[in-house]
Amino acid sequence: MSIALRRLLPLAPRDLVEFARLEALSCLFPVGIFATLALSRVLPLPVALPRYDFILILCFLMQGGMIAAKLETKDEIKVICVFHAIGLALELFKIQMGSWAYPESAYTKIGGVPLYSGFMYASVASYVCQAWRNLHLQITGWPGVRWTAPLAALVYSNFFTHHWIPDLRWGLIAAVFLLFRRTVVHYRVHAHAYAMPLVLGFALIGLFIWGAENVATYFGAWQYPNQKQGWQIVHSSKITSWFLLVIITVVIVAQLKRVKERLHPGDEGENLNA
Repeated sequence: MSIALRRLLPLAPRDLVEFARLEALSCLFPVGIFATLALSRVLPLPVALPRYDFILILCFLMQGGMIAAKLETKDEIKVICVFHAIGLALELFKIQMGSWAYPESAYTKIGGVPLYSGFMYASVASYVCQAWRNLHLQITGWPGVRWTAPLAALVYSNFFTHHWIPDLRWGLIAAVFLLFRRTVVHYRVHAHAYAMPLVLGFALIGLFIWGAENVATYFGAWQYPNQKQGWQIVHSSKITSWFLLVIITVVIVAQLKRVKERLHPGDEGENLNA
């Protein structure tokens, strides 16, 4: 079967099993964080160790373990650190605006934000980096930095500015569909090549994170205003928020890979083709 035809078909059963294995491997860090949230809710902790601090310690241990096991490269750690900063800045602002809250006490809270929250944003970047490597991703039809960088900046800014001016998310989503209408992500499972529109990839990851967010809030990772009297499902509008956040992640990862290719021709940047 030709590669061109195979790209149009669903994964073969054997490839589907391998795809699931590679996806699970790429999700090690996010799954570890959610497991920590669940376990810290049911396991007895030392009185002197608040739960949020316990989560932070385990996040550091998991991150260190992945580095020691060479499951993450030095370049991937740099990307993850960028998302720690991006996530914490957003968290500090949103907490002050009352968008959500971290009701439990902790020694490692700054401005009402526990420092472990940065790892949750970093876990999204970790997944993108891991999946890029494990599935040998290639992107064709990439719009280029002159379009993607301003779009990512506008998306991030809208998370802040919509508190004072109209929310631009639907206009930004329309811009995403227009800008990435010809962008395709190619991936390999075994020796077989597959592909999907990149926008579909954004949507699937955003939907998955929204599902994970419901699990996280159920275990008390944070709390939305409507969950103060008891847990409720996270509003579906958050799917679009995660969809847009994933775009920021992919844009930054893709641009860093392009920079690396310029510095080291023939390296990872070859996976991004305009």
